[in-house]
Amino acid sequence: MADLTLRIAIDRALAAYADLQVLGETIDEEWSYVNDLGDAWRERLAEVMARRGDEVLIPATARAIELAGAEIGRIADPHRAIDWLSTFPQVVLVAVGEPI
Repeated sequence: MADLTLRIAIDRALAAYADLQVLGETIDEEWSYVNDLGDAWRERLAEVMARRGDEVLIPATARAIELAGAEIGRIADPHRAIDWLSTFPQVVLVAVGEPI
């Protein structure tokens, strides 16, 4: 993880986030909510990436984001995926020292 930038870490987080959103969308009555939530958090993470993307993360921060992404990769229940659609971006933001 040498010289992992915030941009790369957020790009990876957003890829994992997309998988969560696809899983959450399988609950038809939650489709609009899932997409609205996804759009809002992607926008927030993109703003941070635009402002701070070239910053190199310390290894502990990079590892925290990596572990959170791995955890969401284990989620198979769509209801749990919806819960994590708001939780995961907050974990990423806290890890990089951004307000939620």
